[in-house]
Amino acid sequence: MKTTILSWVLRITVAVILSQTLYFKFTAAEESIYIFTALGVEPYGRIGTGILELITVILILIPRTTLFGALLGCGIMVGAIFSHLFVLGIEIENDGGTLFALANIILFSCLTLIFLNKDKIPNLLKLKL
Repeated sequence: MKTTILSWVLRITVAVILSQTLYFKFTAAEESIYIFTALGVEPYGRIGTGILELITVILILIPRTTLFGALLGCGIMVGAIFSHLFVLGIEIENDGGTLFALANIILFSCLTLIFLNKDKIPNLLKLKL
């Protein structure tokens, strides 16, 4: 029971944070354009990342596909964190490091979800969607 509650709290946390960032990516908000221009992948990187994050939200909220969503979320957030550390910096346009902190929260949540669903890993390729 406690594991189920923790799982849902983590899943909703990831979904809410990623859903908020989707708005900025898909509406071409100034900050998103700045980030992806600095990375040299504007607009395709911004739109592609937004699509991957939308897929992550959907997968993470469906119990049968939570593990897939958590794995995808980890991959995206490792890329985001590395981008902050090596290209963008921790603070972007005076945000106080908020985007960096949110990326770390999502990564930690996804890693925890993978741990909670570790029993499904051997059957990962056999999972029928």
